[in-house]
Amino acid sequence: MNNLPLIRLHANDNVLIAKQTLALGLTIGELGLRLRAQVPGGHKIAASRIPAGAPVRKYDTIIGVAARDIEAGEHVHTHNLALVDFDRDPAFCQDVRPVTLFPDHERATFQGYLRPDGRVGTRNFIGIIASVNCSATVINHIANHFTAERLAAFPNVDGVAAFAQTSGCGMSSPSEHFDVLRRTLAGYARHPNLAGVLIVGLGCERNQVASLVESQNLASDSRLRTLVMQDSGGTRATIAAGIRAIEEMLPAANAAQRQTVPASHLKIGLECGGSDGFSAITANPALGAAMDILVRHGGTAILSETPEIHGVEYMLTRRAVTPEVGQKLLDRLAWWEKYTAGHNAQFNGVVGHGNQQGGLANIFEKSLGSAMKGGTTPLQAVYEYAEPIDKPGFVFMDSPGYDPVAVTGQIASGANMICFTTGRGSMFGSKPAPTLKLASNTAMYSRLQDDMDINCGVVLDGELDIDAMGQRIFERILSAASGERTKSEMLGLGSYEFVPWHLGIVS
Repeated sequence: MNNLPLIRLHANDNVLIAKQTLALGLTIGELGLRLRAQVPGGHKIAASRIPAGAPVRKYDTIIGVAARDIEAGEHVHTHNLALVDFDRDPAFCQDVRPVTLFPDHERATFQGYLRPDGRVGTRNFIGIIASVNCSATVINHIANHFTAERLAAFPNVDGVAAFAQTSGCGMSSPSEHFDVLRRTLAGYARHPNLAGVLIVGLGCERNQVASLVESQNLASDSRLRTLVMQDSGGTRATIAAGIRAIEEMLPAANAAQRQTVPASHLKIGLECGGSDGFSAITANPALGAAMDILVRHGGTAILSETPEIHGVEYMLTRRAVTPEVGQKLLDRLAWWEKYTAGHNAQFNGVVGHGNQQGGLANIFEKSLGSAMKGGTTPLQAVYEYAEPIDKPGFVFMDSPGYDPVAVTGQIASGANMICFTTGRGSMFGSKPAPTLKLASNTAMYSRLQDDMDINCGVVLDGELDIDAMGQRIFERILSAASGERTKSEMLGLGSYEFVPWHLGIVS
């Protein structure tokens, strides 16, 4: 980064980005520019006159058109930038570049839990899953019984985590919503970060425990147990039976030991929340650089939040390994267009208050940064929400842009860690997969150090370039995967962030 107070991201851009709040009337001689407004850090300033209707370019990507004549030095934001959709060439496969994998003897490793099926966990929880909201209180009571004092005799167990949810009945079945819910619950039940699982139902719900287990091929063995409240004697009796079941699982869970495993076993869910104008300059491209490293080590990077690639999807379709993979991504976007038609949803242009305060004017601009988290390697596959991910490399999983829902789907699909970038300061954590939070700017990182794990603002400060920051992130991922606790884990976050995607009617 240069020492000027404004950043030009690409030679073809007609906007510049303010590094910090800049005063009205400030003259920047090197750029021949005088500011016509006070502009907050992360926001855009017109580098030259932009006539009404002309494209506004950031990173040489069209993020909208001038809603009126914009003079050089003016603040460019929601008041004078209009979102206009336009046709984009998907150019399937044109930017696919072969990935050179590291030789086996140079592959990075971490300390993980090798499970009998060959998958590897980064944590060692016992999980309790509610088949329906009606059993949510029961599973929370069971989990709350297992305090730190009661688990002290089982030092290799990270905790007993309850995954309560608000659906499971009052819904159409069969339906897409019903299938998504079951797929999500099953993804958690077989997750490598869980050494044991207890599923608890009420008994009269649509999402019956027995048919959930059968339909999702969940083997009922010593690792997985089930309880139905109406068959177990009600609330108090089910809580007691659940406590006994977990107590019986604890010795086997505690017997698990971390061992050296290759980084190819890492599946990283990529998330962003509370993005700002610096996210696309620091945290998101740096995380993308880290994912390029991970892919070269044989690992998997999972990009999601379909509404947040809207407008820049061609950046991914050009990297699709086959036209079919690229078309599947476009098909999901077409589904979203129909799903959100007539609603004031993010997909249709309007981003959240925090995004706007941070300098992002619309969904195209937000998507430009969001897509960078996936790095530059080929797009290997596109998956539906919570669908098991079976291909290594860079992949995409369809999801909403709402952080808890997107991360829930990624974990259900097999992500054993989450990397979460934020510019405004999102307070998020997850179980059973831990979350690393990456700050886009030093000011926010300094203000929220209890929540932020990595300061990517050093890129903006000129201390590191993107590649060096990516290497730092990758090394931190290996440490966290090996058991180093993240800030969100220290704060106890993750108990309420299990939020399966609701798609259908409630009746």
